[in-house]
Amino acid sequence: MLLAPLVEGFALGASLIIAIGAQNAFVLKQGLKRQHLFLTALTCFLCDSLLIVLGVEGIGALMEDFPTLIDILRWGGAIFLVCYGIRSFYSVFHPHALVAALEKPSNSSKLATLLALLGFTFLNPHTYIDTFLLLGTVGAERPIYEHAPFITGALMGSFVWFFSLTYGASALSPIFRNPRAWQVLDTVMGFVMIAIAISLIT
Repeated sequence: MLLAPLVEGFALGASLIIAIGAQNAFVLKQGLKRQHLFLTALTCFLCDSLLIVLGVEGIGALMEDFPTLIDILRWGGAIFLVCYGIRSFYSVFHPHALVAALEKPSNSSKLATLLALLGFTFLNPHTYIDTFLLLGTVGAERPIYEHAPFITGALMGSFVWFFSLTYGASALSPIFRNPRAWQVLDTVMGFVMIAIAISLIT
């Protein structure tokens, strides 16, 4: 009887996470560069886990009572994404630096990667909409005894996606020894991040 909420949690959680966004774009790039793969996947999963549990247990309802907090997150997230979007466009004109990074051990610190991941997760209001309001609302409407399997299913979806994306992208790394491939990817990433930033403030 508890299989249904488990499957629903997995399907809904995965469908929300897989949607193209700034966090997934950054994870993809980390995978392609083969930089701190386990840290990247684990951090995204743990952040998602925290938000999913809080959302299903009803904490998300509090967000509706603090519109000022939403505004702060919206503008902070927009500024953060614009900065990374500009950085991506800059990389379009310096693709050889990224190709060179594939040939040698990563110089990027784990702390810098961790801070970037936390920014992409917690400074993005879309994250709260997906986990708190959408996923949280569906899960909270189920009987209490179904919360645990629903949450478990959602966490499974998150785990499978982030580790698959990170390590799957790593397998594609040889393709990105071509500077043109990096130019295309960074151009797409730049537009995605700028577009999300605009959507946040409009």
